[in-house]
Amino acid sequence: MGKITPAIDFSTELAGLFDLRGKVAYLPGGYGGIGEAIAWGLAIRGAKVAVSGRSLEKAEKLADLIRTKGCEAIGLQVDVQSVADINTSVDQVVREFGPPEIFVNCVGIQREEPLLAVTEEAFDEVYRSNLKSAMFLAQAVARCQTEAGIKGKQVHLLSVRARLGIRDRGYSAYCSTKGGLVMLIKQHAMELARHGITVNGVAPTFVYTEMIQHVMDNPEFKQNLLERIPLGRIADPKDVVGAVLFFCSPASDFITGQIMYVDGGITASQ
Repeated sequence: MGKITPAIDFSTELAGLFDLRGKVAYLPGGYGGIGEAIAWGLAIRGAKVAVSGRSLEKAEKLADLIRTKGCEAIGLQVDVQSVADINTSVDQVVREFGPPEIFVNCVGIQREEPLLAVTEEAFDEVYRSNLKSAMFLAQAVARCQTEAGIKGKQVHLLSVRARLGIRDRGYSAYCSTKGGLVMLIKQHAMELARHGITVNGVAPTFVYTEMIQHVMDNPEFKQNLLERIPLGRIADPKDVVGAVLFFCSPASDFITGQIMYVDGGITASQ
């Protein structure tokens, strides 16, 4: 039997595993604490970055900062609870930069309510923001990618709460929507595989951003959290960037439908 191991061109194939030069990346929710770090990470690797969110001012401010470092970026406004708005935002990216090869969904909210006090209004708001928007953002980008024949990358941000509940806190809406997003990722991965488009998720534990300020102000909760994390610390936004860049780059071309837990070991021990 002849040799079947393919030859590797080390100077090109391996050198370019994390090269994103010239790629168009769309980041809805990209000016939040984690999203901003990801936007910078993509821009530094050479991607043209389109950041969007409900606040046009915040999106444009981050894009302006990225451009001061010699990178290409634009800021857009989008209400992710509106499918029409989602489609319009993707059309804007196409007009400005071209079809997005990379899509990183950084959208996510939490409305903490104990089980016995969950309101329909809050639950629906979290569902529309965390799960429904993921469906239709991914759909709009996938249409562009398939029509252009792009072997693209889609990445969604989740949470360890997609897999683990949390004691004594009102996370019904958050956990259920993030858990649903796991299966949405897997299903989209299966439907887009024949187009060469990969779909994956990155699921951090608590990350130092304004979103967790209220629980970090509780010394007892913070100490209990640190004791549960095997690596003994809470994540920094930059801890999430590496995992996202991996899923956005050629290094992950043979990986789809997967969730990477950036959690300091929590899900390995619980």
